[in-house]
Amino acid sequence: MSFFSKLPYEWQIGWRYTRAGRAGRRNGFISFISFVSVIGIALGVAALIIVLSVMNGFQKEVRDRMLSAIPHVELLSPSGDALPDWQALAQQARQQPEVTAAAPFIAVQSLLARGEDMRGVMVRGVVPADEGGVTDLAAQLKRNGVLDRLQPGEWKILLGSELARSLGVREGDPVTLIAPGGQVTPAGVAPRLKQFTVAGIFTVGHYEYDSALALVNLDDAARLYRVGGPTGVQLRLKDVQDARRVGADLAVRLGDQVLVRDWTRTNAAWYDAVQIEKRMMAIILTLIVAVAAFNLVSTLVMTVTDKRADIAILRTLGASPRSIMGIFVVQGAAAGVIGTFAGVALGLLVAFNIDVIVPAIEHLLGVHFLPGSVYLISRMPSDPQAGDIVPIACISLALAFLATLYPSWRASRVNPAEALRYE
Repeated sequence: MSFFSKLPYEWQIGWRYTRAGRAGRRNGFISFISFVSVIGIALGVAALIIVLSVMNGFQKEVRDRMLSAIPHVELLSPSGDALPDWQALAQQARQQPEVTAAAPFIAVQSLLARGEDMRGVMVRGVVPADEGGVTDLAAQLKRNGVLDRLQPGEWKILLGSELARSLGVREGDPVTLIAPGGQVTPAGVAPRLKQFTVAGIFTVGHYEYDSALALVNLDDAARLYRVGGPTGVQLRLKDVQDARRVGADLAVRLGDQVLVRDWTRTNAAWYDAVQIEKRMMAIILTLIVAVAAFNLVSTLVMTVTDKRADIAILRTLGASPRSIMGIFVVQGAAAGVIGTFAGVALGLLVAFNIDVIVPAIEHLLGVHFLPGSVYLISRMPSDPQAGDIVPIACISLALAFLATLYPSWRASRVNPAEALRYE
C-alpha cells in the first residue's frame, strides 16, 4: 500500500488534480497557467533570497572594513576630560563575558596641514601595546611593525591613504597638526600646533576612515590637547552583533559617570539606512511573490469550472462542501509548496555560488559589474542568512494558501443538479 493511499481522499484527489493539470489531459491552457504560477512563485522566492543575500554580503563587507578601524564599544567621559581611573574602568568592563580586549584612547577633531593644503581629521591617540587587541587595523599595523613607530615624544603620525594622497605626503614627510581651542597670549589667542613626521600610511578600505583618520601616540596626544590622560576606553567584543545589548548592560552597570556608545550608534546614519533599505527591498520583492501566488486564483477558478461534473459526482456520493473545499485547497497548496521549495533551492544555489556565476556572466558579456578602479569592492559578495530565508518561505506559503481560499469556496458552492444538467 503506497503512502498516498493512506491519506484522506481529499488529499488524494487534490494531488491527482495537480498532477493531471500539469499533464494537461483535459485542458492544456489550465496546465500552462498552473505551470506559470509555480514558476512565478519559484522565481519570486529565488529573486528575494538572492537580492537579500547580496545586500547582506555588501553590508558585511562594509561593516567589517568599518569595524577594522573603530572599536565595537566606547566608554567615554561625559565632559570630554580625562577619565579619573581608566584602568579600573577597563577592568570593570572586562568582567563582561562578551568583552575580549580593552585599550585607552584620546579622540579629537583637528586640522592637518601640509603647506597651503589643510584637511579636517579625527586624531586618535593610542597605546601601541594595547591597541592591537582592539581593532583589526591596529593588529595589522602592529604585525607589520608600523604601529610600534608611535613612540612617546617622537611626534610621529600614521595617516589614512586617501588623506595622505589629498595632502600629497609620503612616509617621512612633515605635517602640522592644529589643535582646536588655541592658547591665550599677550597678542591674543594663538592656535596650538605641532609638527609631526609621517611614520606610515594605512588603508582601511572604507573611504570615511582612509580620508579622515590619523593615529598618534597617546602621550603625544595628551600633551598636544592638554588633557591629563585617556578620555575614553575602547572595547572589542566576541560578536559585533551584540554591541547594542552589551552597551546597554555596561551603561546600567557603570552609571551616569561614563558615556557608553556602541558602533551602531557611532555610525547610526549608515546603520539605519542599511536596515531601512533592506526592509523596503524585501517588501518590494515580496510583491513579486504575491503576484505569482495570486495567479493560483485564476488557475483554480478555471480548474473548478473544468471539474464541475467531478464535483457534482463527489457531492452525490456523499462528499461534504468542506471536503470539496479541501480538495482544491490541497491542489493550490501543492503548487505553492512546489514553487516555494523550488525557489528556495534555486535561490540558495545562486546565492552560495554567486562568486562563480557573476564572473562567468562578466566573461560571457565582456563587462565588469564592479570595476576595481571605481568601487572598493570588486567582487559580488553574498551572505545568505536563515533569518531572511525562513520568513521568505513562510510568507510565500501563506500567500499561496490564501490564494486557494476563494476558488475552493466557490467549488464547495457548486450545485450538483445544476452541474450535471448538461453533462
